[in-house]
Amino acid sequence: MKMDVTIIVGLMLLGLLAGYLSGLVGIGGGIVMVPVLVLLFGFTQHRAQGTTLALLIFPVGILGVLNYYKTGNVDIKTTLLLCVGFVLGSYLGSKTAITLSQDMLRKIFAVLLVAVAAKMFFQK
Repeated sequence: MKMDVTIIVGLMLLGLLAGYLSGLVGIGGGIVMVPVLVLLFGFTQHRAQGTTLALLIFPVGILGVLNYYKTGNVDIKTTLLLCVGFVLGSYLGSKTAITLSQDMLRKIFAVLLVAVAAKMFFQK
């Protein structure tokens, strides 16, 4: 992908939006960035998911986490346990994802988004 000024600004704005939503409601990467990278930036589903997952390599959420931590809203033990599972899960999930077709992967992603949205919307 050619990185002209419009693309650079667009990607930075997408990162800003995803970061804001992550800090606000705990979402951002998969739910916001993947669809936007596919629909607006022309990424394949595999590339969008891999690029979004790559964000986790760096401490992108450190400032948001600090705000939550200062108010007692971070459970460190739970975080560490989730990290252990996440490392293994992301490895296994990525191994599975790269074997699936773009079409199948996009459909799985869409069904997951709709299912989560419906559960949250109708939850009492």
